[in-house]
Amino acid sequence: MAGPTTAERGERQKLESGPPRPPLLGRLRRPRGLVVLLAVAVLAGAAAVWVLYGSSWLRVERVSVSGTRVLTAAQVREAADVPVGSPLVSVDTDVIAARLRRELPRIDSVEAVRSWPDGIGLEVTERTPVLVVEKGANFIEVDAHGVRFATVPKAPKGVPALELAVSRPAVLRRFPADRLVREAVRIARDIPDAVARDTRTVKVRSYDDVSLELRGGRTVAWGSDEKGRAKARTLLALMKADPGARHFDVSAPTAPASSRS
Repeated sequence: MAGPTTAERGERQKLESGPPRPPLLGRLRRPRGLVVLLAVAVLAGAAAVWVLYGSSWLRVERVSVSGTRVLTAAQVREAADVPVGSPLVSVDTDVIAARLRRELPRIDSVEAVRSWPDGIGLEVTERTPVLVVEKGANFIEVDAHGVRFATVPKAPKGVPALELAVSRPAVLRRFPADRLVREAVRIARDIPDAVARDTRTVKVRSYDDVSLELRGGRTVAWGSDEKGRAKARTLLALMKADPGARHFDVSAPTAPASSRS
């Protein structure tokens, strides 16, 4: 029996030896290409780091302030203490915002943002007083959350005064002053705008005995802060039905009363 031919032996050798290997020069070029790509990536990264941290192009040069009403932009900038001249990317905006809320209690919220290529923007929201507490010759402003945030020499226009007229020590033991202040704040938020403009004092005698003193000697018995919206609607209806009345009682909004004496 004849053995395999030369051609058959060649095919068998190819199968046994596997696919052809690339030339030696190609094998040498692949690692060299990877090294070049790696070097380019390292250089690009180093350049980016230098641009962000080492160059003078992306450094803090200006601090803008928006949203202030009582505070001035200069006060906000001073309290923020933004590191002017530092790389913009390294500025911790959360730290700046926390510092502003700590240093300026009038600020309710603030957003500190990077403004590329060279600025920091401070967007401020100030607290709005709903009541003031008289203290000596000054007034303490109280916001809608019951936070006492500022002392001013003159009461802001249109903001009623809070008067704690608690005569029984037992009331304060059960309802501390801070709780009574929060009670008054909730009531102040519910007073209709048309009545709030004429409200001079929110007087608190107890948790469920709060009254309003209006301009012209008129009074409103409000009671507690429960059912505030219903009381507001009832008060407006009473005033419209009896414009000459001097005293109004909406402590029980389903059974209101008014009188002219």
